[in-house]
Amino acid sequence: MRSPVPVTLLTGFLGSGKTTLLNHLLRDPALAGCAVLINEVGEVGLDHLLIERVDEEVVLLESGCLCCTVRGDLARTLRELCVRQEEGRLARLDRVVIETTGLADPAPVIHTLMRDPFLAYRFRLDGVVATVDPRHASWQLAQHPEAERQVAYADRIVMTKCDIATQAERDAAGRALDRLNPSAARFEGRMGRVPSELLAGMAFSAGPSATAALGTWLGSGRIEAADARDAFGRSVRATHSRDIQTHLLRFETPFEWDAFADALDLLLQVTGERILRVKGLVHIAGEAGPRVVHAVQQERYPDSSLPDWPDADRDTRLVFITRDLPRAPLEKAFLALCGVSARPAVPA
Repeated sequence: MRSPVPVTLLTGFLGSGKTTLLNHLLRDPALAGCAVLINEVGEVGLDHLLIERVDEEVVLLESGCLCCTVRGDLARTLRELCVRQEEGRLARLDRVVIETTGLADPAPVIHTLMRDPFLAYRFRLDGVVATVDPRHASWQLAQHPEAERQVAYADRIVMTKCDIATQAERDAAGRALDRLNPSAARFEGRMGRVPSELLAGMAFSAGPSATAALGTWLGSGRIEAADARDAFGRSVRATHSRDIQTHLLRFETPFEWDAFADALDLLLQVTGERILRVKGLVHIAGEAGPRVVHAVQQERYPDSSLPDWPDADRDTRLVFITRDLPRAPLEKAFLALCGVSARPAVPA
C-alpha cells in the first residue's frame, strides 16, 4: 500500500506572484515526481518549461513534473492521475501542487480532498501556501474578502517581490499578516526565489527535528508574540484586529478522546463558517503521545496519533482561525462539554 500523496495548495490574490513562485519551484530537482494542477496551461506563464504534450490535458515539463489542466472538475483530474499511476503511465507521483485562481476561496479545494472517499484514501492535504505582494497587501486585504481568506487558511505565507518593495511596505504587510494569521510561517521571495524548505515538513509528524517542526507548523510562539500586551495591559493585536482572528487555546488537563471529539464536532457544526480552520496537538488521558487534529470550517480531518510528544510541553495546544468569533465561546464550549478549563490567554 502506498502512503497518501501529499497535496500542496498554492493560493494568493491576483498579481501576487503565484505563477512566478511556481516557475521557481518547478526547477527544483526534488519536485521531479510532482504533478501540477492549474486552470489552463497557456494562461499561467509556464510555456517556457513545456517540452511535450502527453495528451489534451497533460503536459510534461523539463523538470520531469506533469502539468495537468483542470477544467472545472478537480476531483476528476486527481482520479485520472491515480489511474495513470496504477496503469504504469506515470513513473512517479510524489506530490501534487494545486494552483488556485487569484479570486478563489481555498476551502472548496480542501473539502474536495476531505469529502471524496476515493481521494481521501489516496491524497492528504500537506498544507496551504499563500503568496502576498507587500506593495499592495494592506489595500487588498482591506478590500477583498478572498484575499483575507487566502491568508487566513495559510500554513505558510510568501511575501513576494521583496526585491522591489520598500521596507515600509514590507513592514506594513507584515503587520497586516500578523493581524490575520500570526500562526503561519513567513518567507520572503525575491525575483521569484524562496528558501528551498518552503514545502518541507508542512504536515506535522514526529521525527528527529520534531520540536522545530512543531514550532513551524503550529506557530504558537508567533501567536503569543502577536498577543503581547501594551503598557495598559491591552492586547496589541486585538486593538487593531479585523473580523478574522487567531486564537491559541492551551489546556493543562488531559482530555478523554470521545468527549473532546464530540465537543469539537459540535463546536464546528454550531459555529458554521465562523471557524475557518483548526489545528493542534491534543493530550489524551492514558496515551503516550498526542493526537494531531485538523479541521476546515465544519469538517474535521481523521485524527492521527504520535508515538511521543515532540517537546517537554504536554499541554493541549489548539489554534483556531475564526471570523467574528472571539476566544471566550471556544473556551466555554470545552469547559461545558469536557469539564476542562483553558489556561488564561496572557499571564496576569
